[in-house]
Amino acid sequence: MFDAALAAGRDDVVLAHLNHRLVQMCLRLLRAEIWSLGTHARHLSRVSACVVDDSSLTHPVVIAHGRIVVLGGDNHRLHEEVIAAGGAFIEGRFTRLNVGETRSAFAAATATPAPSSVDTRFQALWERHHNTLMSALDARRIERTKNLERNLDERAEAEVNKLSKIMTDLQRAITEELERKDGPQLLLDLGDDPTGKQQRERDLAALRRRLKEIPEEIKRESDHIRSRFQNPSARLFPVAVTWLIPRKAVLEVTGGRA
Repeated sequence: MFDAALAAGRDDVVLAHLNHRLVQMCLRLLRAEIWSLGTHARHLSRVSACVVDDSSLTHPVVIAHGRIVVLGGDNHRLHEEVIAAGGAFIEGRFTRLNVGETRSAFAAATATPAPSSVDTRFQALWERHHNTLMSALDARRIERTKNLERNLDERAEAEVNKLSKIMTDLQRAITEELERKDGPQLLLDLGDDPTGKQQRERDLAALRRRLKEIPEEIKRESDHIRSRFQNPSARLFPVAVTWLIPRKAVLEVTGGRA
């Protein structure tokens, strides 16, 4: 499961996250099916139609799902998610639903498939409204990308701060090591050992060189991180279409047979 509150104190479930091996395997399988075409798509149904209660929907609704991938300045994948957009058919006209309405409509989906006669009728509507639905999905992509831009800026600064902290800690550790190796006590401990003194000088030279490189490295890597998050672009890949048909609409089409 993905809810930490539900998994707390239980040993019969596993709290999964996006980098969990099982989740990564599922995502690989899903991507493979999304990219498959025609008969090669063996497991993923791209189009489905189900009957919903009249109390949930008053008109037939079609919902399109799409996968968006947000790429950064160096084509590094910054974000990935599945979005949805939909519309209701009111008196034969397609009316776009907002985000909340789309979410509520999809929540009403059931496991009851629509009769084949209903499928045939709504397949005829697809050609007329296909472009409108895809435009709604693309508009949702644009909205979602704009909302993500601020979060991406925050992520970039968080990564820069994390890098700066790591490199500053390294800088402090090298300075402390230099003070120890350059102190009089180490010279006394080495005595007349020429090999030990030569090794000490090599160590000191390497530490000073590394210490001198750190400020420039922080700047270079920080610039690289920020450039990765600059000018994000979102790619949209349509995934599936779901028809939600109120029971009364099914009865109208089938002549009273649900």
